[in-house]
Amino acid sequence: MNNDLSWMLDSALEVPGARHALLVSADGLLMARSKDVQKDEADSIAAAMSGIQSLSRTMSSFCGDPRMSWRQTLVEFDGGWVFLISAGEGAYLAVSSAPDVDMADITFRMQQLVGQLGKALSTPPRENTSIQA
Repeated sequence: MNNDLSWMLDSALEVPGARHALLVSADGLLMARSKDVQKDEADSIAAAMSGIQSLSRTMSSFCGDPRMSWRQTLVEFDGGWVFLISAGEGAYLAVSSAPDVDMADITFRMQQLVGQLGKALSTPPRENTSIQA
């Protein structure tokens, strides 16, 4: 897990009613989590989110054209929502919220976060360039 990205996920929780955020790889591995999510729970949810995205993508023909690209999955529960969107090549952003969250506000914030995450994920790691004698 990249702890450097966790603080970015916490920024998604600034929307009133937002609860938790995860960054998940396409193969279901946890990449980062917001501070209030326990690691074991985050690992399980990450695997489930990957499966949900795969199922959602498979249903494009139900919308009329199997060539359509998946954009977002929204799941409603009695006590809230789970939003799942693409966060770049091979990654997904998942955010859970209370039932009364402003959906436009949270999806807008998620898109902003994806832009920030994209820059962070595409930045190559720094190399030690110091010369030792």
